Amino acid sequence: MSKLYFKFGAMASSKTANALMTRFNYEEKGNHVWLIKPDLDNRDDYTDENGVRVTVVKSRIGLSAVADVVRRDEDIHARFMTLNAQNHIDVIICDECQFLTAAQVDQMKYIAEYCDTPVLCFGLRSDFLTQLFEGSKRLFEIADSITEIKSVCRCGKKAIVNARLQNGKVVTEGDQIEIGGNDKYEGMCWGCWQNRIKEGK
Repeated sequence: MSKLYFKFGAMASSKTANALMTRFNYEEKGNHVWLIKPDLDNRDDYTDENGVRVTVVKSRIGLSAVADVVRRDEDIHARFMTLNAQNHIDVIICDECQFLTAAQVDQMKYIAEYCDTPVLCFGLRSDFLTQLFEGSKRLFEIADSITEIKSVCRCGKKAIVNARLQNGKVVTEGDQIEIGGNDKYEGMCWGCWQNRIKEGK
C-alpha cells in the first residue's frame, strides 16, 4: 500500500524546492501529480486576466509551479475522488502542509491507505515559538514516513527554530500564523535564538 510522507524542515531548508523537484521526477516518468497548497499561504499567488486567483508554489531558488488551493473547510478526500475519476492521480504533493487541519491530514492518510495513492507533505514542524502547527502535529502522529530536511543556522549548527523577525529583532509575541518568507523569518539553532531574545536583537 502507499504511504503518507512528512518531510519537514526549518525556514530556508529548501522544502518547497524539494517538493517541486519531486513533482518533476514523478512527471518525467509519466505520472500525474496533484500539487496542492493550503489557502492560508497566498504569498506568491496572483489574479489572472479573468479575475481568477492562481495559486503558486514557489521556492527561494526560483522554481515554481501552479497548484490547486485547498481551503481549511475542504474535504481533501472528497475532492481527490472527484478529480481522480476525471483524470487518474498517481501521487499527491502538498506544500506548506503545516497549515492543513488535523482532519485534512486524516483525509490524506485515508487516500494513501485505501486509495493506494502516495501522499507527500512538505512543511514546517513548528512556529516561531517552537510550538507545533496543527497539520504538523497530526502528521507526526500518523505519517508512515517522517524525514527531516536539514538546514543550518548562521553559526553553523542545525537550524530548528523558525525565528520571527521584526525590524531585525526576534519577536516572541503574536499570532501563530503570519505569512512571510526571508523578510520575516530566519532558521536558527536553539542557542542563537535564545541569545538573540536575551540581547533584544
